[in-house]
Formats: sequence, C-alpha cells, structure tokens
Amino acid sequence: MFQIFKQNYLIRFWSPMPAVIALGVMAAYYFGLTGTYWAVTGEFTRWGGHILNLVGVDTSTWGYFKIIGLKGTPLDRIDGVMIIGMFAGALGVSLMANNIKLRFPQSKIRILQALLGGIIAGFGARLGMGCNLASFFTGIPQFSLHAWFFTIMSLMGVWVGTKIIVLPIFRSPIKLQKVTSQKEFHQSPIREKLFFLLGVLVFLGIFIWIGYLMVSGTIPEGKRIPILGIAMLFGVGFGTIISRAQICFTSAFRDLFITGRGYMAKAVIIGMIVSTIGVFSYVMLGLPPKIMWAAPNAIIGGFLFGVGIVIAGGCECGWMYRAVEGQVHYWIVGIGNVIGSTLLAATWDYYATPLATSFPRINLLEVFGDYGGLMVNYAGLLLFLALILLIERNYFKKTKRFEVIKEQR
Repeated sequence: MFQIFKQNYLIRFWSPMPAVIALGVMAAYYFGLTGTYWAVTGEFTRWGGHILNLVGVDTSTWGYFKIIGLKGTPLDRIDGVMIIGMFAGALGVSLMANNIKLRFPQSKIRILQALLGGIIAGFGARLGMGCNLASFFTGIPQFSLHAWFFTIMSLMGVWVGTKIIVLPIFRSPIKLQKVTSQKEFHQSPIREKLFFLLGVLVFLGIFIWIGYLMVSGTIPEGKRIPILGIAMLFGVGFGTIISRAQICFTSAFRDLFITGRGYMAKAVIIGMIVSTIGVFSYVMLGLPPKIMWAAPNAIIGGFLFGVGIVIAGGCECGWMYRAVEGQVHYWIVGIGNVIGSTLLAATWDYYATPLATSFPRINLLEVFGDYGGLMVNYAGLLLFLALILLIERNYFKKTKRFEVIKEQR
C-alpha cells in the first residue's frame, strides 16, 4: 500500500493542471492570511543588500530599499521564511523521490547563459516590481494594471529570447552521439532508502520550526495568528508542488513558441482565473490589494525578464526546485538573479521618477468598480487563454503544411 502511494505521489511527477490550480488557490489564501502576495525576487534583492552591508557598502540611503524594506533578516520577514519553506519543501520531496544528483553544466556556454540570463531576469523582475509571481501569476489576480503591462511584455521578451538562444554564440560545442539502445540506470536501494529518510527528516525539522513559530511568534497588529509560521507553512506547500509538478513559467511560454505545446501555459491561466476570485473575496472583506505603478518600468522590466528567463533556462520557480535537485546550472542562475536585482536597487534612484514613481498605481477595481474590475480581469484572462489557443493552432498548422510540402518534394 505504501509503495503504491510512494510511486504514484512521491516518485512520479504530478499533473501540471491540478497542481497550478492548487497554487492559485493557495496564493489567494496566502494573501488573505498574511496580507501580502506570493513573491520571491524582492527577498532576493534584500539578500543582495545584506551581502553589500556585510562588505561595508552603506545601502541605507538607497531609495529602492526604502520601498521594499531591508530591516531584520530572512528569519523574521514574511518573504524570507516563506522562501526558506519553499526550498525546504522542494528539497524534502526531491530527496524522498530520490531525484537529487549533482549535475554540472556541460559547457562554458551554459555557464554564461545561466549567469547572464539570471542577471537580466533579476534586473528586469525588480524593475517591474515583481517576477513571474508578483507581476504575473499573483499580480494579475491583485487587479494591478502594472501586472498586465509586465505580462504582455514578458511574453514578447520570451519570444525574442527564443530567437536569441539559437544564435551561434549560444550553441553548445558538445556533439550528440547516436545510440542504439537506452542506457541502463541502476538505482541503489540503500541510497534510495537513505534519501527518503533524509527527506522525512527535512520535513520533520521544518514542521518543528513551523510549530515553534506558531507558538512563540509574535502576532502582528490586526492579525489573530503568528504570520511567520503561516508563511513558512505555505512556502513548504509552494515548494512541494512546484517540485513534484515541475512547474516552470519559462518552459510554459517558451515551449509555446518553440514546440507549439501550450498545456502548461493554459494551466497557468486557469490557475490565475481561480486565484482571482479568491483574492477578490478578501478584497471585498477589506484587505487592500497590492498595486504597483502602471508605468514604463513594468513594460521595460517585463521585456527584460522574458528575455532573461529564456536565456537562463528557468524562471524564479523553475531555478529554485532545480537547484535543490543538484543542477549546478541553476545555482548560477540564482546567483545571477541576486546580482541583477541588487544592480537594480543600486541604480534605481537614477531613473525611478521618469520610469516609475511619477506614474499612478492603477487598481482595476477602483477604475471599473468592484464587479466591473472583476469582469475586466476575467475578460483579459480569457483573451489571454484564447491567444494561447491561437498560437497553438497556428503552430501546428504551419507544421502540418511544412510536412505536406516536404512529402510533395
């Protein structure tokens, strides 16, 4: 009985559609319970700020950190403990599935892609005040117009990125070898049992930590429960799901343009459709949504982010769970993310006013009314879904036409 459960739910990857829908539901509850949205790159920027402070750089006058805050440590910030939970959840299930193996990039080009793409994506994400989460998956359900700007330009950036990665400079010198049979892969039963036990210990340790935070953590004003414990619990859930379902927003939209496969992209849209009504319910109860400037920073940042994640080969969710699986390429992507976001923080004061802060924060619920804004958001998401279906259809039409012409020749 347990072996069947282990094979079906711990070793096999989960179906993306229900997984992304679950993420959408969880993101709405996370907003309702913590008062903030599921986001990661803001915290990565703070990590960069802490590193600079440790080496003697004074960041106290930087305008960006006055906006996102730099007080405390990752252990006493909502985003900080949530991200720790994400890493722990992804690590725990990867260990239990025996899906961890140290893997190095096969060429220097891949290292360059990881670092360069990570820097561009990190810079673009923070310029646009969010990544594939805060300015897309959880940003659009917050009814912030900036998230729509960011999303549209991210798609354009992804398309441009698919053209860039096929340039000669990014072609790996490693040649593919023809084989006549599949290479046998032998699993060590001892290693499998050891990794499973380590995974159990990771979850045991993190849940003890969550219990400690729930019992001894402070309760913020206006809340009834310790928020840090809740944040870490949700982080474990987010990390577990993205790891087992292999959720990556980069592959979702990159594959749409390269192979015509839109299943993951459609799952992402449906997840946002589900999340939107949940967030709307909390807003109606008086919880203010997170609204950012509908400005050029979202447009430029979204485009850079889209290009960056394709060059890097993974978005913020994608690189996190792949990194804990032992893929060194994504360690480099993560380092690039921190570097890029910190560069944005360091240069923000030079262009904040003309690109962002002089523009309004536009809440669709205020512009169109509560239910009008809800309908506008849903209309936009349905149009987005229709666009994905159209891209799919056109791709396979072209492919079929090409095959017919090839047969005629």
